[in-house]
This record gives sequence, structure tokens and C-alpha cells, in this order.
Amino acid sequence: MADARIAVLGAGANGASVGADLTEAGLDVVLIEQWPAHVEAMRADGLRIRSPQGELHVRPRTLHLCEVAELRQPFDVVLMLMKAYDSRWAAQLIAPHLADDGLLVGVQNGMTAGVVEDVVGPARTVGTVIECSATMDEPGIVHRHTGVDASWFAVGALPGGPAERVAEVAGLLRHSGTVAEVDDILSAKWMKLVSNATLLVTSAILGLPMADALRVPGFREVMVAAGNEALAVGLAIGHRALPIFGLTESEIADRDRIVDTMTDKLFAGFVVPGATTTVLQDWTKGRHSEVDDLNGHVVARGAAAGVATPVNAVVVELAHRIERGELAPDRGLLGTMLGAVP
Repeated sequence: MADARIAVLGAGANGASVGADLTEAGLDVVLIEQWPAHVEAMRADGLRIRSPQGELHVRPRTLHLCEVAELRQPFDVVLMLMKAYDSRWAAQLIAPHLADDGLLVGVQNGMTAGVVEDVVGPARTVGTVIECSATMDEPGIVHRHTGVDASWFAVGALPGGPAERVAEVAGLLRHSGTVAEVDDILSAKWMKLVSNATLLVTSAILGLPMADALRVPGFREVMVAAGNEALAVGLAIGHRALPIFGLTESEIADRDRIVDTMTDKLFAGFVVPGATTTVLQDWTKGRHSEVDDLNGHVVARGAAAGVATPVNAVVVELAHRIERGELAPDRGLLGTMLGAVP
């Protein structure tokens, strides 16, 4: 992979962090981003990643989204770090610029691997799980809460996909964190969805950083109930319960304790004081969130499988009301979520 042409499609907080690590490693990488001011800031003064390990200052090659149409040479690997709801159009945008034997890798939350596969085909699709916390409030500067030593990825091919090339993608992502190569990436991604269902939208509804939300009486009960619903849906539609975040098989052996154990692991290793979820960051900026690809996906798949998801349904309803401007994030909304817990 030393000579591979690599693109990071979506250079927000996490994409910029990964792109900076690949740039620092001397790889042939270009960052493609849709926020014009961020691209111009990186071109003018480089990219600064501020993490517990210190500040990394690099000068990556960058492209505005509109400049993709001017590309002449195809990419061997595209790491896509777009929002889940942007996956299809972003994959379609980059597909003409992916080599015939290139790989499009959705480094995202949500069950987006199937969307990538629809666009570029199974032979060019690799799935991933990402656990990395970062924020970006001003162009050119990222605050990465989980540095390279505390970030985690899982990589795997979809059924019928290029299993023999998983190691190539894992090798790239190891510049940004610990990487596990897995045989059942869809189940691993569902397990990450279980974790996301517990925390991302629920803590954002309270308007609190993740660690602060956990200290609110009753919040963990909501988290675990939402996660257990998501886990039940995943098992009902054929996914396996797999260890993620460095958990072991023995640590998830007790089906009734899986969500509790995952939650403990998440807060012990990946949640830092003051860090907010991507959902709350989006709402703060007046943007739509990934709720429909997270808790909303759990509700939709649960309805099709006959699995009740009352807590996730209330979470989705509250999130939609916040996004319509009918409500503001507030810890007082915890009671509404608690009311849905059996």
C-alpha cells in the first residue's frame, strides 16, 4: 500500500484526524471536504489536530467537493467519513474516480456498508467500525479527544467481498488507532449501532456532554434499555453479538449484561470529560443529525422483525421535535425517555 493513491472523503473532525495521521506517515493522500472555509484554512495554514498526545500540524493535499470532477487519476482506496445519511450520494460522487480494483471503505456510524456495496459492488467494498471522539468548531483545527492510542477500528469484508484485502485497509487505519480484523463486519457494525443507540442521541437530547449525562440519575437506565432493544433487533434479524472496543468473548457471554458491559467499556476507554456527541454538535450548529440512521434504523428494523422498540421510538420522536425547533435539548426531557422504559 506504500504507493497507493488514497482519498479521505469527508474531512470533518474524524476524517481530518485520520487524514492527518496518513499525511504524517508520508502516504499519498488527499482530503476531500464540503466545507469551503475548512479547505481554504488547510491550504493556507495546514491542519492542526490537538489531542492528549499533543498537537499534530500537517499540510495535507486538499480538494473542495466541486473539484472532484477535475480528477484525472483514480484512487486505489477511498476512506469515506461522511455522515451516514450522505453515504449514497457521496459514494456515487467518488465512484467514477475509484480504480477498477480500488476499495471504497465506509468509516462511519450506521449500517452504511450495504449502501457502499450498492454503488461500487461487493468486490470494491470494505466495511469498518470506528470509535474515535473529536470535535471541530473552526476551520483547520480539530480537537481530538481520543488520540491514536485510544482510538479503535474494526475492518472486514462483506459476504462475497474482498476478504484478502482487509489487511490493506487495516494497515492504513493502524496509523490512527488500534484495528481489529473481523470475519463478520455487519454484526460488528450492528454492535456499534447498539452502542450508538445507547448514547449518541440520548445524551444530546439532554444537551449535555456524554460523561455529564451519565451522572444524571436515571440516564443509564434509558441508555441500557435503548441498547437492549437494539441488541434484540440485531439478533432477530440474524446478527451475532460480537465483542467490540477490545472486549473479549467472555465479557459478552452473558446476553443480559452485554449492553451494561459495553457501556462500562465505552466510558472507561473512549469518553472523556467535556466531550459531546456528534449529534449534539450537529444540533448546536443548526444541522440535521444521524438519528434516523441510528435509533431510527433500530425502530424501522424492529418493526419489520416484530421486536418492540419503545425507548428508541421516543428518542427518535424527541430528536425530530428538536430538529423541527419545537423543543430544545434539555435534561428535563429525561423523564419522557424514562417513561418509555418497561
